[in-house]
Amino acid sequence: MAPDSDRDKNSTPIAVDPRDPEFYQNPYPLYDLIHRGDQTFFWKNYDHWCFTGFKDVSSLLRDRRFGRQILHVATRDELGLPPPKPHVADFDQTEKHSLLALEPPEHTRLRGLVNRAFVSRHVEQLRPRIAQLANEMIDTFIASGDTDLIQNFAAPIPAIVIAEMIGLPAEMAPQLLKWSNRMVAMYMFGVTEATERDANQASIEFMDYLRSQITQHRRAPREDLLTHMLTAEIDGTRLNDDEVISTAILLLNAGHEATVHTTGNGVKSILESGIAPATLFASEAQVAATIEECLRFDAPLHMFTRYALADIEFGGRQFTKGETIGLMLGAANRDPKRFNQPNKFDPFRNDGGNVSFGAGIHFCIGAPLARIELQIAFSELFRRLPHLRLAEPPSYANVYHFHGLQRLDVAW
Repeated sequence: MAPDSDRDKNSTPIAVDPRDPEFYQNPYPLYDLIHRGDQTFFWKNYDHWCFTGFKDVSSLLRDRRFGRQILHVATRDELGLPPPKPHVADFDQTEKHSLLALEPPEHTRLRGLVNRAFVSRHVEQLRPRIAQLANEMIDTFIASGDTDLIQNFAAPIPAIVIAEMIGLPAEMAPQLLKWSNRMVAMYMFGVTEATERDANQASIEFMDYLRSQITQHRRAPREDLLTHMLTAEIDGTRLNDDEVISTAILLLNAGHEATVHTTGNGVKSILESGIAPATLFASEAQVAATIEECLRFDAPLHMFTRYALADIEFGGRQFTKGETIGLMLGAANRDPKRFNQPNKFDPFRNDGGNVSFGAGIHFCIGAPLARIELQIAFSELFRRLPHLRLAEPPSYANVYHFHGLQRLDVAW
């Protein structure tokens, strides 16, 4: 929806192509520009308003007048939306029951059935396994003197951890990553039909695999999340197979994506900062603070969208029912009104905090697990490789929403 003259009088529309390498390699100069104004702007390329202020983003993440779902309160005809594309029907099926795409009461029911597996006291028990995996990965490349840290360290660890939690074989992790990467490509700006068809095929293969696993788990129940989703009840109801499959795919995709990006972005930030790694991992408290600064300084997700669920007002602007807004997580984390020297990587700052995991009912269900994975992986990496350094200038992948490195070539 294009801005009309009244709504646009306080903010100049901005045209920045999210596929422009100059932008997605470093979006922070744009954020700095926006922060010098009223921190809200109309992004012409996306055709919606965006919020960059930490206070606004934090508030909107919790504002129940905006939601991740819209077709539960309006029809496609009412909103002027095109019909679904037949060639992505299977991909759409994986999203139909996704926690990220639902609002209460469906969201409440699904999250309630899954949440207990991710509470802090449960994921704390995974610390020894995560440390074991981190060291096993390091063992595979330490003798070579160099490696691509994304492929050989950042990606495998969270993929194996979430697969094992769900109840899938660790050896399936590489295949799960391939399916996930093909599906996540759907969130690129200006996605092509070829990408859509490939993501749809990956969805078919992923769902077929999970159906076979559901059959096995029904025959032989186990102590894992998949069995729990198949057997647990809330108010006398259980998840159906489609709901279990959507939830498993979301957990697998989201359960590694942000952690991979934060590992790559965070190691890059540490190595470029010049701060001695030994000072960053000297205590549990400092390890935790370092990870939070990594999440703030170079966030793994830069935009999260919401629909206005009714005609409403926020921040002096009117939004019509069905209108999309963009919550700029990466920009909010660099808000100079919230952080002192926001463009400085400072793991010792006393004004920490971030919105990288979201907030409100859609706060990342895997945040406790991700934090533990990052704390252990970073600690083990810099303990084993104290002289780690960048071997090549890192570059970010062309997927603006998901802000992560293509490669991280390091040496020691």
